[in-house]
Amino acid sequence: MDKTLFTYTLTPEQGQALERATAGMGALRRVQAPYTTLALKGPKLTVMLYTSGKLVVQGKEAQDFVLFTLEPLVLKQAALGYEETLDPTLYAPHMGTDESGKGDIFGPLVTCAAFIDETTGKALADLGVRDSKTIADGQIQKLAAQIRRLLGRQNVAFVLLRPPTYNRLYAKIPNVNRLLAWCHARAIESLAEQRPDCTRAVVDQFARTEATVARALMARGRKLKVEQMHKAERDIAVAAASVLARDLFVSEMRRLAQEAGLELPKGAGPAVPKTLRALIAQKGPDCLPAFAKCHFKTVHEALAATGHGDALPLPEEAD
Repeated sequence: MDKTLFTYTLTPEQGQALERATAGMGALRRVQAPYTTLALKGPKLTVMLYTSGKLVVQGKEAQDFVLFTLEPLVLKQAALGYEETLDPTLYAPHMGTDESGKGDIFGPLVTCAAFIDETTGKALADLGVRDSKTIADGQIQKLAAQIRRLLGRQNVAFVLLRPPTYNRLYAKIPNVNRLLAWCHARAIESLAEQRPDCTRAVVDQFARTEATVARALMARGRKLKVEQMHKAERDIAVAAASVLARDLFVSEMRRLAQEAGLELPKGAGPAVPKTLRALIAQKGPDCLPAFAKCHFKTVHEALAATGHGDALPLPEEAD
């Protein structure tokens, strides 16, 4: 079980670094609290920096905050979970994979694989590379450009499933985890071809069993040692892949918005049904596979609400 309370003592310079690191985190809002120089609150996280230098991080998301923000950007160390996960292999040559767009109704599914060695791994850490979910989209583009310059094309591979392709594949593989495994396996295979010296890959464990990705690998990928772990974004190669995948996702969303002629919201929140209905009104129900992942029930509810309930079959997700 993740810890929910952490305490530290920060220097004044670290306190300033904390303020800079949290400035772009939209989920945290600044509040007033006695005897603090910085007080932040979010739905599942509270960060309090007291005038004495004592820092208290508390809440369900406290461990993620320590792993992905406090340690790499403020403390400049990797201590939490180091014994189990980071160990001496932290900067050893390996690739990491991550995806963006899995839970977004609009837009593509992007999977990226990134290869690092000791030199590039340490340089990525110095850049503050971390899980893209902790970075505002406005900062992603700049950080992704730095990562691309540092790694070069030879050390990065993408699998981009735009909505039409995603929907066709989902019709053949009607299970999100199996489809994700296929994407991660293809990214691993592509980068392994570019980096035949790579012997190890780290993947975030999104499926219940590690065999899901292993089954999707072909001959080249099966030669690698593939490690699946929870919260794998703490691995610097996975974190780099996370940022690059998110950057391409955001770029594709801008392109799709221009094609649609209206803003396409990210995620699956309350703005999505309204936008789906607007698209149907403007372009007809047949346009949806070009913009949305059509297995989501929200898509079919929007079709039903506009009198097009039978326009698209609702796939049954296989086990």
